[in-house]
Amino acid sequence: MPAETTRPGEDTHEGGPRRVARVVLLDPEDRILLLHGHEPDDPADDWWFTPGGGLEGDETREEAALRELAEETGITDVVLGPVLWRRRCSFPFAGRRWDQDEWYYLARTSRTDVAALGLTELERRSVAGARWWTCQELTRAHETVYPTRLAGLLRTLLDEGPPAKPVTLDTEIV
Repeated sequence: MPAETTRPGEDTHEGGPRRVARVVLLDPEDRILLLHGHEPDDPADDWWFTPGGGLEGDETREEAALRELAEETGITDVVLGPVLWRRRCSFPFAGRRWDQDEWYYLARTSRTDVAALGLTELERRSVAGARWWTCQELTRAHETVYPTRLAGLLRTLLDEGPPAKPVTLDTEIV
């Protein structure tokens, strides 16, 4: 799963996991936007993931979610909803291990065109594009998707609405 390089002033949380805000962005047809990422030096080692990234400076997770969404997709006209899920994960990427504490926010938009204009250098080398997915397409997908249970989580979200409080997902160690 891709992660951004540390930017000046970014909260790396030395001694603890990197704090990350991710966005479960849904369009009017209840499709979810996922980014297509890969190892910078191995495009065959690829996966799909939700937009988002690490907090910078003293910004809140909500501010980080909106900033990252704008940088990675160009989409700014969203209504940010509640935190749906929380997840701890650890994975190798770009020659190092990333330990993250991720919060997934629900957001809705009527805009479906995507323009990634604010990517970091590492993101430019590791993000290959974006795609809107239906829940049914995710369920049938053979590609790697993070979080790993996203199809089922999305189905529950669409059927039942947002949870009363954030759901803690299993820790994923890759």
